[in-house]
Amino acid sequence: MEIIIFGTNCFLQIIQMDNQLKDIFFQLLRIGLWGEGTLSQNQPLTIDDWNKIHRYAINHTIEGLIYDSFPFLEENQLPPQSLRMKWAVRVDQIERHNAKMNRVIAEQFTAFSAQDIRPILQKGQGVASYYRIPNHRISGDIDFCFEDEGYAKARNYLKEKQINFQDTAGFSLDYNFKGIHIEHHKRTFDFRSPLRKNYLRKLIKKYEPAKQYIIINEIPVRLLAPELQLLQVNIHILKHLITYGIGLRQFCDSARLYHAVSSQINNESLEQIYKKTGILKWIHLLHKLLVENLGLPKKDLPFPYPENIETDWMLDEVWYSGNFGFKDERFDNSKKSARFARPDSPKRLWQNFKRYVKYAPEEAIAFPLIHTYSKFLGKDSD
Repeated sequence: MEIIIFGTNCFLQIIQMDNQLKDIFFQLLRIGLWGEGTLSQNQPLTIDDWNKIHRYAINHTIEGLIYDSFPFLEENQLPPQSLRMKWAVRVDQIERHNAKMNRVIAEQFTAFSAQDIRPILQKGQGVASYYRIPNHRISGDIDFCFEDEGYAKARNYLKEKQINFQDTAGFSLDYNFKGIHIEHHKRTFDFRSPLRKNYLRKLIKKYEPAKQYIIINEIPVRLLAPELQLLQVNIHILKHLITYGIGLRQFCDSARLYHAVSSQINNESLEQIYKKTGILKWIHLLHKLLVENLGLPKKDLPFPYPENIETDWMLDEVWYSGNFGFKDERFDNSKKSARFARPDSPKRLWQNFKRYVKYAPEEAIAFPLIHTYSKFLGKDSD
């Protein structure tokens, strides 16, 4: 948003211009996400407009999705050729990186399986498989969770292979392997509330026979059952909303996942899962945003949401925070501290607590307690 130094009329005009550009951004996103539709605009976009769209696409790590809308645009609606070429180079880099990630996933899954370690691929390339053009989804890293005692076995395997890793907050570890960042997670789901631990354990056991596989570089790679995939992706979104925010890419993941597995899930069971884990009120917000802003067909939802709920505030927070809140322009000039990775962290955490405690109270309240525990006492050590 520009700094306003003029009169009220000019202020309203600038706000309106920005809203129009934001509307075009979401049109492009929906076209790229679903592979259909046309762009409606009152006037041609300027180079400055396209540069803003490009910048926000980067902030939300959805450059590939916006790029996928270009074949559906009229010639006079496309960005300038110079920016188009720059965009094409970036998408080529995304494709190459995803191909490299797939090679590593196949290699690691094979190596772990040979040691009787049973990894499950989470998020990332697993969710990418549900996109129209999977290799245009940006994946930051590879996430594995494990069945039975697999986490400890995998940790010992890394030590045996002399792969340097570090134990991190959140009951996880991470390392780099052949240029790819990889994370192992003790917990399948990003729930913080300890009150749901036993229920989640039973849930994993119940749905174990319904696990799925995708083929990555000719290797069958294990995924969670569809209901649990949805739970895992959606609680990951909520986890970051309660802290520093999250970008549009993860909402696109949820939308594509619902669209792909809607015919495979038990709707009543999934609603009960959301209810018993204490996040149903927030799930209603999520569902409305997916339908009204990202274009998910309502028929793909497992159950209806209340029509009178307000989601614009949440969309605004997502819009400004971007990818995990690192590029939130509202805090560019805020106080920085060596104790926190982001400026004005205490203020931001308190604001998000107040926003979400009414929709997922257990998760909002448990966050500071469990985060502190996992940071100082929950790490493995040798």
